[in-house]
Amino acid sequence: MHRLKKSLGQHFLKDETYVHRIIETLKEDAFTQLLEVGPGGGALTRFLLQLKEVEFKAVELDEEKITYLHKTFAAQNPEIISGSILDIDAPFAGTFTVIGNFPYNISSQILFKILEWKDQVPVVIGMFQKEVAQRAAAKPGSKIYGILSALVQPFYEIEYLFDVPPVAFNPPPKVMSGVIRLKRKKDELQTRSMKDYNLLVKTAFNQRRKALRNAVKGLFDPSVISGPVFSKRAEELSIQEFAALTFKMK
Repeated sequence: MHRLKKSLGQHFLKDETYVHRIIETLKEDAFTQLLEVGPGGGALTRFLLQLKEVEFKAVELDEEKITYLHKTFAAQNPEIISGSILDIDAPFAGTFTVIGNFPYNISSQILFKILEWKDQVPVVIGMFQKEVAQRAAAKPGSKIYGILSALVQPFYEIEYLFDVPPVAFNPPPKVMSGVIRLKRKKDELQTRSMKDYNLLVKTAFNQRRKALRNAVKGLFDPSVISGPVFSKRAEELSIQEFAALTFKMK
């Protein structure tokens, strides 16, 4: 068997009710190449390897788990990339779907890594700490709408699918988990540049309790920040409003 490693944030899904719900969600969109992030003990892997006409790869940091997976699924001989998803190049040429019970200690970073591959990744189905999943899917006006929401949503529609309770895992985490689906948007957000957009969003939310004119005043000429939109706080602005403001930046 394999050991659990707290240092890697390992909580392995054991309840097949949730495994099957994730697999059924995955099947709703067509794909031929699939990357599983953090297969761990193989709860999802076992079913992913049964998918017909799908080229499967996994990325796993824990060498002990890689050995276990190769032994357990020897007949299927899965390709498992040794390392962290944060450090690898895109594992396929062409488009591929990403799925995983993402390590909670790097789950936001995983989403930002996927943004680097956004032109190749039309669908992501991921399990996160519920708080992170909710923040990714949050809409303007919500207290949990923030940097993660505003940086990922220009490229993906995000749908919060369902909760997964601690008892579904071994060992049980101390928090509720949640599964979300990201679908690539067809229309690009119109900005002066994504560099400007990212700077504006991060600056605004770093002082989210302040009115925008105070939080981002260094990015605009004084004559610009007198406009009514600048009396709002960051959490009140849609991604389209942030995008429109990039054209007025210094």
